[in-house]
Amino acid sequence: MGILTWILVGLVAGFIAKAIHPGKDPGGFIVTILIGIGGAILGGFVSSLFGFGTVDGFNFGSLIIAILGAVLLLWLYRRFSTRRA
Repeated sequence: MGILTWILVGLVAGFIAKAIHPGKDPGGFIVTILIGIGGAILGGFVSSLFGFGTVDGFNFGSLIIAILGAVLLLWLYRRFSTRRA
């Protein structure tokens, strides 16, 4: 998958993850995009380990995997960033 597809899937996944898991995040829109991209990578890695599939393009299955990874990453980010503050 090309870098532009990763960014697009990450942007959409980050936006949807933020809607599913609302709240204040330091960093704003850029951090949301980065969390979405990281979530797409994390979701693809974890789902391929368990044999559920991978993030292999802009399709429904890849988007769901990326969203789940982004929600998990957003939750972890909030959990550890609030402890430091």
